[in-house]
Amino acid sequence: MTLRNMHDVQLLLKKYGQYIYGPGRLATLELMEIEVKGLYDEGMISREEFLQAMLVLKSEIRKES
Repeated sequence: MTLRNMHDVQLLLKKYGQYIYGPGRLATLELMEIEVKGLYDEGMISREEFLQAMLVLKSEIRKES
C-alpha cells in the first residue's frame, strides 16, 4: 500500500480498527504517529508503510506548527 497523503494514512489505521480523534488537529496527528509506530512495532505493517506514513504525518505536523 502506497501512502501519499493523510487519507491514505487514515485508511491504513482504519484497516486495523484505529479511529483517531484528538482535541485538535495537531493532537490528532500526534496520536496517529503513536498508533502507526505501535502497528510497526507489533509487526503489523511493513517498514515501507511505516516510513511513508511517518513522512506524511511529519509533513502535516510541520504545516500545523
